[in-house]
Amino acid sequence: MAFTDLREFVARLEQRGRLRRVPVEVSRDLEITEIVDRVSKTPGEGNVALLFERVAGFEMPVLVNAFGAEDRMAWALGVERLDELGERVAKLVDARLPGTFAERWRKLVTLIDVARAAPRHVQQAPCQEIVEIAAPSLSALPILRCWPGDGGRYLTLPAVFTRDPRTGARNVGMYRLQVFDDRTLGMHWQTHKGGAEHEHHATERMPVAVALGGDPAVVYAASAPLPPGLDEIVFAGWLRGRGVEMVRCRTNDLAVPAHAEIVLEGWVDPAERRLEGPFGDHTGYYSLARDYPVFHLTAVTRRARPLYPTTIVGRPPQEDYWLGKATERIFLPIMRLMLPEIVDVNMPAEGIFHNLVVVSIRKRYPGQARKVMQALWGMGLMMLAKTIVVVSEHVNVHDLSEVAWRATGNIDPRRDLVILEGPMDDLDHAALRHRYGGKLGVDATEKGPLDDVTQPWPDEIRMSDEVRDLVTRRWKDYGL
Repeated sequence: MAFTDLREFVARLEQRGRLRRVPVEVSRDLEITEIVDRVSKTPGEGNVALLFERVAGFEMPVLVNAFGAEDRMAWALGVERLDELGERVAKLVDARLPGTFAERWRKLVTLIDVARAAPRHVQQAPCQEIVEIAAPSLSALPILRCWPGDGGRYLTLPAVFTRDPRTGARNVGMYRLQVFDDRTLGMHWQTHKGGAEHEHHATERMPVAVALGGDPAVVYAASAPLPPGLDEIVFAGWLRGRGVEMVRCRTNDLAVPAHAEIVLEGWVDPAERRLEGPFGDHTGYYSLARDYPVFHLTAVTRRARPLYPTTIVGRPPQEDYWLGKATERIFLPIMRLMLPEIVDVNMPAEGIFHNLVVVSIRKRYPGQARKVMQALWGMGLMMLAKTIVVVSEHVNVHDLSEVAWRATGNIDPRRDLVILEGPMDDLDHAALRHRYGGKLGVDATEKGPLDDVTQPWPDEIRMSDEVRDLVTRRWKDYGL
């Protein structure tokens, strides 16, 4: 089902026993982080969404870890299993689509039913029940200080709206914002992201809006690395089965989700920079302080009694892993469209999404594993993947124990490792230099005559089916 807003989703989580209310008073400084970090790493039913009802010094309740498990992430996008999302995308695409990679992307964009998924503009909206323009301030928001070494308090689950100054095209991205004071924030959009691209082409102050909350599909779409030309709000409309209601901001001409909880309106000057960070990041390390643009607040609009949605990032697994896992399952059919030999892909929490990509393929010719690695590195933000491990089609890419066994036992380092250099994630602290460094490809497929391996490749140890069936039938007899 599609949710109108975040509170409908909260009600569904509570109905299904996947949300816990915390009624005692807690501090926004570190205490909430420690609670959420423990809960997000609890296996099974103990990993729940949390609604902190009494945050010291604030009236707004704080919602955290709402998307922090596979079931909750699936429900947020209207399905019971994340793989259903990939199945929906697979129905859209056709491997016979002609043309180059870029041409296929453009064709894919046209396959979405825009008439049904396009946003709907309204004149009045819940997110503008309260409007502060004369003296807007962030002081009423329970913005968290997450980790001891953080440079300040951070908004961590925003949908940041910008418009291309050349074309007018919208971009919605999820970029952290550090609070400098009650009217200014650091805007951490990384150089490879859409917001940074818009700022790069701006010659004067650029309008920006920051939406907190709203329909869960909008929150997810802000995090998704969509192909150029695919509007995140149209994508969210496709996910939810109907267009997102949008309303015009009060102090600029951007449109924001009408059912958001809180909206911050403002601008960014492309000529202005300020030191932002450090920040305890999803890598499990503090990202370094660097100069980033500054967001200047011109208005705060909100519901009369808003929820404050946020997320904790840190050493995985955390909530952001499941946002990434949804992207992995949605984009798998598109990877297969471009590379039909791909069987499955896994971007595990241990690899913080972009540090490790495990891909299984149907191997038919020499060099095919290398071809797949290089094609993936050329596919949008997959250019930031640090390590790609290629295994054969029968390997379960989601079983990291099996992957490690294959990736160490099936390789000769001189033959099967590919090392090259290219763009790296902004947050990669181990790169040769900021945003640029080495990449590793591992061909962990079985080798044979195709690969000019002359010695015979051994068979894997496996019990016969007859004996396996026998032992299964007699298992209770053994008293085990």
